[in-house]
Parts: sequence; C-alpha cells; structure tokens
Amino acid sequence: MAGIDFFIRPATGTTSADWIRIANTDIRVKLTRRITRTIVRGGEGDNLSDEGSESTVYTVKGEISSDEYKKLNSIFRTGQPFIHDPFEERDVKVVFASMEYNSDSESFLLELIEDIV
Repeated sequence: MAGIDFFIRPATGTTSADWIRIANTDIRVKLTRRITRTIVRGGEGDNLSDEGSESTVYTVKGEISSDEYKKLNSIFRTGQPFIHDPFEERDVKVVFASMEYNSDSESFLLELIEDIV
C-alpha cells in the first residue's frame, strides 16, 4: 500500500506555509468511546452506559532526515500542534503522547491524542 502524506503545524502557525509535510507515512487511527459499566446486584446483571465522549489516538510511522526531526522536536516542545486527518479531511488539535526517532534508520514514530475542543 502506498504511504500517506502527513501534515503537522505548530500551535502558533496560522498560514498554509506553516504546515510541515512528511511524505510516505503509515498512519493508524484508533477511536474509542468512554463506557461506564454498572453492576446491578440482584438484577439482571449489569448496565453499560455510553458517556458519549470520544478519544482518538493517531500513530504515525515513517522515515525523516535529522533536519526534519529537529523541526518535529521543536513542535513537540512548543505546545499543542494541529495535524490534518487525511481520512476525515479535517484539521485536528492534538497533544504529543510520545515521539521516537532512530537516526540509524531515520525512522520515527509519533503518538498523538486528539484534543476535543
């Protein structure tokens, strides 16, 4: 499968020139809902209740040069960036959960969590 272009911009970015494009990445999206389980004693069992809130985790893998890593690291340290979700075609405010970079293979891994605004 062909890789997907990944776009990220710093929280302070306001123009299209502020977006950084990383070509040929693998993007994994995991959506979860908050569920509450109530155990009913003496009743039929338990009740599941949908709290209605969602959490989306984006995992992005690929290869970047050390110069591109430095740009990502700068974004990592300066607040909540925005990414472009290529599947829903929308810009998403996220927080970095983690970032890994291997200079030997130039591979990187980002875990980003959507900040519902």
